[in-house]
Amino acid sequence: MRLLITGGAGFIGCNFVRHILVEHPDYQIVVLDKLTYAGRMENLLNVLDKITFVHGDICDKMDVDNAIMDCDAVVNFAAETHVDRSIIDAGSFIRTNVLGTHTLLEAARISGLEKFVQIGTDEVYGSVEAGSFTESDPLNPSSPYSASKAGADLLARAYFTTYGLPVSITRSSNNFGPYQYPEKLIPFFILRAMKGEKLPVYGSGENVRDWLYVQDNCAAIDMVLHKGKSGEIYNIGGSHELTNMEITRMILSYLKKPESMIEHVADRLGHDFRYSVDARKIRDLGWRPKRSFEDALSETFQWYMKNEGWWSGLL
Repeated sequence: MRLLITGGAGFIGCNFVRHILVEHPDYQIVVLDKLTYAGRMENLLNVLDKITFVHGDICDKMDVDNAIMDCDAVVNFAAETHVDRSIIDAGSFIRTNVLGTHTLLEAARISGLEKFVQIGTDEVYGSVEAGSFTESDPLNPSSPYSASKAGADLLARAYFTTYGLPVSITRSSNNFGPYQYPEKLIPFFILRAMKGEKLPVYGSGENVRDWLYVQDNCAAIDMVLHKGKSGEIYNIGGSHELTNMEITRMILSYLKKPESMIEHVADRLGHDFRYSVDARKIRDLGWRPKRSFEDALSETFQWYMKNEGWWSGLL
């Protein structure tokens, strides 16, 4: 199989590239990435000799046509992902996440791909006080980021319904692990704590997130690529819900830092209280997280502590 991975120099994308290289060593991998601030060549340095890298933008038809040529399948990780940035600059999120996805879908339709996997997020469902969202629940996004991702999902489903494009969609909970740009909570707080800086917690810190180790997510996406049904959506959850205060205290405890480093700040605009997805559908395909949350978090700590050269200068 010749596989196009868009956004493959980003956090989840580069981990997925490594996953495919191990699990499917006979695959030819093409990575298309714009190399924005979070999509970094440093993320791919030790695998560049095993892939074909194309520097380009999913919004650019020529870039996409060049990358998708002779490919059998596409996994689309390319996206603007940080909620805070979407509040400041919603337009760039609409451009990449909606218009870019459309450009990819149109190229895939014309080329006659065997499979298109759209990488989504649990945030498209909005907040839930109790219970968990299933794939059939309505979308209720709160931020420009989640709204743009919902739009991308709807476009992907429309291309399946209208054109018969073999599209599957994944919606995962909060990922963490190696290579995550330190604007997201876990790496941001790990590195600030290591540097002895305050950890700014939004509001009361009681907002709840379900945490999923990135390598477990990659295995689930791989399963959807090979076993997922076209036109179907698959929630991917880690089944490990924690409040932001709980995860913050865990980080400080691991690094043996005092809780006096916690600083409560004004809450984020439109801040969803709790995300939770029902992942029984992907589990029915045979997927299970392999790592416990505690072991995965420990591995994440160790990676950032051993790779100062990767993150130095980013904070």
